[in-house]
Amino acid sequence: MARTADIPRDERPLSIVGWLNAAAFFSIHLACFAAFFVPFSWGLVALAVGLYLLRMFAVTAGYHRYFSHRTFKTSRAFQLVLAILGLTSLQKGPLWWAAHHRHHHRHSDQPEDLHSPHQDGLYWSHFGWILSGDYEKTDYERIADFAKYPELMWLNRYHQVPGIVLGVLLFAFGGWPAFLWGFCISTVFTWHATFAINSLTHLIGKRRYETTDDSRNHWFLALLTLGEGWHNNHHYYKSSVRQGFYWWEVDVSYYVLRALAAVGIVWDLKLPKPEIIERNRLDRPAAEAMPPAVEESEERQAA
Repeated sequence: MARTADIPRDERPLSIVGWLNAAAFFSIHLACFAAFFVPFSWGLVALAVGLYLLRMFAVTAGYHRYFSHRTFKTSRAFQLVLAILGLTSLQKGPLWWAAHHRHHHRHSDQPEDLHSPHQDGLYWSHFGWILSGDYEKTDYERIADFAKYPELMWLNRYHQVPGIVLGVLLFAFGGWPAFLWGFCISTVFTWHATFAINSLTHLIGKRRYETTDDSRNHWFLALLTLGEGWHNNHHYYKSSVRQGFYWWEVDVSYYVLRALAAVGIVWDLKLPKPEIIERNRLDRPAAEAMPPAVEESEERQAA
């Protein structure tokens, strides 16, 4: 009998944890169809879209640009707000998310990458790796800069709580229609928009910069994810708070962070120098090229 480690990741049998993850994941998908059996209103659509945008911002600006890459600074209180809002997206804890994402950047599209479509296929990179149950643990050494906060540790351990509270509140104040649209439908769209960055932006789109992986920029995915679709830009200079490097590259999360910076809620927004953005483009003459930008490792930064 082959050892589990010798079986391709996308062919391994689900563990008990994997089955529980899959049951919850697909149950929420199936519940979306119940929306056809409740009275329709544009208010419900607005509720779903509003919660999608709020939670997508929490994932992109909070889980990704703040906890994973420390592209800006904020207070401990707003740090907690970003964590709680991100948890309502049901994408596990902020420390779990950020630690795995840092691992992804270190090994992007290499055999060690947890969710590369080039290594294990589209299904695995999109959501198979999350459902498998093999990656439930948080590597606290990789996220030690945030693991020192007890409130984040608690939320990371009990990551289901904020999502459950959101679902209960929606049902309590709006009944089944609010729960189905505001929780189930909104959550499913948030999931797949987020997961598409792991999968599709390593398969489709354009490459502006030469990187060690196959990351790509895609304008439509950037619109869906409030700026995350400028993925090749991001892999080229991961510590930039702005992923749409040019004015025509819409990056809503960055615009919101700029607004928050204007009122002092966040500060020290990191941006690459203009010459770095320009001179390393693949469409520039070779004579203008320069070595790829070198950044300090996020794992070694102090809080």
